[in-house]
Amino acid sequence: MQYRRRLRTRIILSFLALGFGLTALFAASSLYLRTKLEGQLIDDTMQKEVDSLVAQARENPNAPPSFSLYTARTWSARAAYKMPLYLQGLDTGVHNISQLDEDGKLRLYKYAIRRDKDLVSYVRYDVTGASLGEQQMLVALGLAVIVFSALAWLIGIWSSSRVISPVTELARRVADLSGSDKAQALAPYFANDEVGELAATLDDYSGRMTQLVKRDREFNADVSHELRTPLAVIRGATELLLANPDLPEKTKLRLQRIDRAALQCTDLTTALLMLSRNERGVGNTDIHKLANNLAEANRAQMTNKPVKVLVDGLNDVFVNAPEAVLSVALGNLIGNACKYTQEGEVRIIVETDRVIIQDTGPGLSEEDAARLFERGYRGSGIGVTTGGGIGLSIVRRLCDLYEWKVSIKPREESGAEACLVFDGVK
Repeated sequence: MQYRRRLRTRIILSFLALGFGLTALFAASSLYLRTKLEGQLIDDTMQKEVDSLVAQARENPNAPPSFSLYTARTWSARAAYKMPLYLQGLDTGVHNISQLDEDGKLRLYKYAIRRDKDLVSYVRYDVTGASLGEQQMLVALGLAVIVFSALAWLIGIWSSSRVISPVTELARRVADLSGSDKAQALAPYFANDEVGELAATLDDYSGRMTQLVKRDREFNADVSHELRTPLAVIRGATELLLANPDLPEKTKLRLQRIDRAALQCTDLTTALLMLSRNERGVGNTDIHKLANNLAEANRAQMTNKPVKVLVDGLNDVFVNAPEAVLSVALGNLIGNACKYTQEGEVRIIVETDRVIIQDTGPGLSEEDAARLFERGYRGSGIGVTTGGGIGLSIVRRLCDLYEWKVSIKPREESGAEACLVFDGVK
């Protein structure tokens, strides 16, 4: 495995390089601009002075030269009134004054004034070029800030892509694994850094999860296969026994109950196997016929309860799903209604896209209605009934698999109402 710096070190070095680079560039550019502007200012000033000296020498060779950059005068205290009017009110010190030159252009001067008892003096210095250079410096620095900000943005994009690219690549490979049944190693594709450690940890976790899922699938398939065989034997034996016309009525009823229990176990095994594989089965189930069969099975189990189980609604309503799945879903809803109804009736109503189960039992609270489909939850009004609280959770999982909707709510008068809404009803 190729060794690289750790991700934290790379981030630190990236920011260090970015800060050092930008600071160095800004310092170098500032020095360059300062040197360039100062040199340009000095060159312009010296060129103006030498041009002025040449002009003065040609005009009056014997006169002492004067300079445009510096101008100085001194008066006695008595002759101080000869100073320019704009200077007479100024005290000792340095003052900034703007004036128009001979060409009518505005220039900026610094006047250094000193007032003594016997003398009054001033020295004038032309700072117009320096002021202009300062403005140019500010403009240049503003442009430099913009350029360096853009450069920092580009460097940040490049640096972040370099630093985050291993994490992005890991996320992409993990996403690719979601559609694969076989666990593929991730660690060999990454360097020996934090991302490589994360990839190795994910490989270990993926391996354990793969083994767990494999054992779970094998267990479900084995249980399904091993249960179906004895259940088929039981149903076959009961059919042979029920074919005997000389059976006593009580024995016949017990055999019919055994046959219904074996069929219920077969359907439940099929439904649980589909849930474990997360796959939908296909079929063309007659809902009204199935409701009648489930109603008959529940009537046979409630021989001592004054409860009527009625089936109403439409005929020829078919749902594209295996009968075993629908039998488990509807059977749990109908079975719960019959279990908690001590007297009255349980009415099963088949409509075009749903089945409604109404009962006259004790009803349920709003909290129970909201939590009945949670695994292991048993309502507050269960009384002495038994059960593990997983039947309705299986119904919920089947509905999630087939994109159906199921709900239970209290009725206004008494009892409860369960509703199973199908998707793709014919």
